[in-house]
Amino acid sequence: MHEMAITQSVVDAVCEHAAGRRVHSVRLEVGALCAIVPAAMEFCFGLATEGTVADGATLDVDVRPGAAQCRTCAARFELSDPILLCPCGSADVEVLEGRDLKILSMEVS
Repeated sequence: MHEMAITQSVVDAVCEHAAGRRVHSVRLEVGALCAIVPAAMEFCFGLATEGTVADGATLDVDVRPGAAQCRTCAARFELSDPILLCPCGSADVEVLEGRDLKILSMEVS
């Protein structure tokens, strides 16, 4: 389960940025091509935050679709999963969006 390693990295970054302040919530934007299961990430978040300034914080994960462009027909299309096929049937596609993870915001006091 790669969610634990990714979530631990997010928690480390959040706690460092909080600089000792209490973290109440964290909002993430995750690309659909990262193949992250939001429920698994929320579970891992609870474990990773234990004993930190983010202990008890809530996690909001917004999954955004990916985008690709076909090198065969030049069509640009959305991807909701890691199956990289153009509607024309070609697998010769360039991924443009959907592989990133961003910490959008965090609430601290």
